[in-house]
Amino acid sequence: MRCPYCSDSSNRVIDSRLGREGTEIRRRRECAECGRRFTTRERVDGVLPKVVKRDERREEYQREKLITAVQKACEKRPVSADDLERLFDRVERHIQELGQKEVTSRRIGERVMEGLVELDPLAAARFASVFLDFQGADDYRNFFASVKDLQRKSGSSR
Repeated sequence: MRCPYCSDSSNRVIDSRLGREGTEIRRRRECAECGRRFTTRERVDGVLPKVVKRDERREEYQREKLITAVQKACEKRPVSADDLERLFDRVERHIQELGQKEVTSRRIGERVMEGLVELDPLAAARFASVFLDFQGADDYRNFFASVKDLQRKSGSSR
């Protein structure tokens, strides 16, 4: 592990803790060269299924693509980075638990939308507008009506 400040590879672990519901280890390190401290995170690389796109192409699951799309939807919204990390972890756990070799991008997107609705309905609408290819105001109206129904059923008023 190289120091992010001076790029030296000699450092020592000062502290290790379990993080994110026990799915990762957080390590505080100190660089032997410059003395600065930094944090690293370790987690097991899970075997995730291939993603089947709308046009039937198959590609490897890429967490970074999902992060980019969701961050755009959450821009200037009160959604914390920790909340998003937990959402991504839940989505990945869900698709791993399916036990399938392939999962559709639609299924992943629906799972993300469900999580975003709980975090911030407006961010969910932004995500849905691209994911579901909204064409006009009626699409937004229908989306928010379904969110309202979900909130009524769950007793949430966010």
